Amino acid sequence: MPWIEIILCVAVLTIAFLILYLRGVFEPKVKYRSDQRLSLNDPNFLPLFVGFSQSLSTQAHLSGFWSQPDRIYAARLAAIRKAQHSIQFETFFMTPGARANEFADALINRAVAGIHVQVLVDHYGTHKLSSSYWKRLRAVGVEVRFFHPPKLKVPLRYLSRTHRKLLIIDGTVAFIGGMGVSDNWDGDPTIGDKAPWLDCEIRLENDVVTVLVGVFLQHWLYAGGEAKGGYFPKKPSSEKAKPMLVVLHDADSKISSINALFWFSLQAAQQRVWIASPYFILDRNTRTALIQAKKRGVDVRIVTTSDRNDKPPVYYASRERYQHLLPAGISIYEHQPSMIHAKLVLVDHDWISFGSANFDPRSFYHNDELNLAWFDPDFAPTIEEFFLETFEKSDRIEWSSWRKRPWWQKWIGRCFLLLRWQL
Repeated sequence: MPWIEIILCVAVLTIAFLILYLRGVFEPKVKYRSDQRLSLNDPNFLPLFVGFSQSLSTQAHLSGFWSQPDRIYAARLAAIRKAQHSIQFETFFMTPGARANEFADALINRAVAGIHVQVLVDHYGTHKLSSSYWKRLRAVGVEVRFFHPPKLKVPLRYLSRTHRKLLIIDGTVAFIGGMGVSDNWDGDPTIGDKAPWLDCEIRLENDVVTVLVGVFLQHWLYAGGEAKGGYFPKKPSSEKAKPMLVVLHDADSKISSINALFWFSLQAAQQRVWIASPYFILDRNTRTALIQAKKRGVDVRIVTTSDRNDKPPVYYASRERYQHLLPAGISIYEHQPSMIHAKLVLVDHDWISFGSANFDPRSFYHNDELNLAWFDPDFAPTIEEFFLETFEKSDRIEWSSWRKRPWWQKWIGRCFLLLRWQL
């Protein structure tokens, strides 16, 4: 009967509202406003940025960069197979398949050889893997912990996730990027992929690795693990090491370090802002900073997903927000060969942000994220080349064609914008 359907609908909407209310999504967010703007070359930029974004300052030597899944997996597995003392791994997303099996085989091989292996995974992001997968790892001594498993005492905590991707070998080498452990990255024909997903990963050495070990252990202890004394060999000094900032976001914090990172970087731009982000639902702070940058004459370009993506609702919600950016003259590109999953920012000549965070409310407020930010004139040309090649393989969205998008896309986008805090 119709009245039953109405009652059910009202009940569902009420429950959804209560969940959002208890999550605090209606609480006013911090508005970033300033009557002055620091450029990147201002001597006060870095010290002010450290405080503003609650960053950790350290030194790092960037010793590797990859932008194709095959190469990223190969680099990770090679490092794991060479481990002599410890392996620490944290990730959000894993699914059953050849990649997950190959990864397990590599960890098991080292655990059998006596290497201390710790694996910390988000419960939601890895729920498709069977219990037998984890039993196989644990059977040889691999320690496995889940971040925010379902708990009756704190049911809403399950909505907060670790979105970090971090692999540390022997306390001397760390890998950071956006890629999970899944066959999806090899290309998914069901979403129209004609090539592997586009993603990035970097390898780091020097003092930053010890900082990242501490970052990992903080989550490890939180998830019920034990810090048994990691392996911290004396690291040789490197003339190639550069200052680097580690920017962490904790979902329990009322202040978003990731939002602060992006806003502070964008407001400092003088020549260019190039952004790669698969999920791109801007908040008011970031949107205003981008539009103001464009008004200053900054070259603002954004590359994000096309309809070849793993989350259609997010894609259509993102497209609705183009209405603020396209009229301002901001260039938006949608990657065509496949899903783009890279998360990169290049500001002016050589200010780089790299890590796990997207430009969306979930990364800003509801995920634990891990990003890096640093000046690197030696690495910047590589990032610039990555962007230029990606722009070439993408369609630039025109204001006239965007306005003519089908009505059903508008309807889906606007509906899911209402749920943007949980997408």
